[in-house]
Amino acid sequence: MSAALEPGWLAILEEEFEKDYMKSLKSFLQEEKQNGATVYPKGADIFNALNTTPFDQVKVVILGQDPYHGAGQAHGLSFSVQRGIAVPPSLKNIYKELETDIEGFKTPNHGHLTHWAEQGVLLLNATLTVRASEAGSHQNRGWEIFTDEIIKALSQKREHIVFLLWGKYAQQKAALIDQKKHYVLTAAHPSPFSAYNGFFGSKHFSKANQLLVQNNLSPIDWNLPE
Repeated sequence: MSAALEPGWLAILEEEFEKDYMKSLKSFLQEEKQNGATVYPKGADIFNALNTTPFDQVKVVILGQDPYHGAGQAHGLSFSVQRGIAVPPSLKNIYKELETDIEGFKTPNHGHLTHWAEQGVLLLNATLTVRASEAGSHQNRGWEIFTDEIIKALSQKREHIVFLLWGKYAQQKAALIDQKKHYVLTAAHPSPFSAYNGFFGSKHFSKANQLLVQNNLSPIDWNLPE
């Protein structure tokens, strides 16, 4: 599973692919395929977050839990969907917050967030695959161990990264982050069930940019090309 990984990430994560949990995970994914299950995202997109945002270019981390489980949605970036797919409710709420937080932000007609990832926003899900139409179906199979290693590597080997942790699940990951070297911003999840409990008005996007600029890093252009 490691062959197509971005070189910076591969240097850090290569040993993970030899560990028992990853071998078990690989066997599980092969069984899913043999049993006729549809798994999202497609194989080439599983590590899309890492391949689009190289290790030494990460400035901001937005942590999700699971890939979308509907047809054509997931492409390996948390909260993002492929062009031509309806914008999911949580992402609609992210756009609403951006409209009030970032002057001049214009909500796009799509949910494709690659433009953010290319600027250094690591859009990482804790679990990197899912069975079609079954939310959470690949949790506790090993992916969380792997993605925790990603967070720990960023914490240990980099500095001045802004981690945006939305909702209780993401906020549990704060324990993996050295907050003397990095910034952790927390808020409610942007889901329609919780966005009004503190996600709206959190101003995480402008705060992230302020922290980047404070450390002589270029801010993120949150506007998305149509």
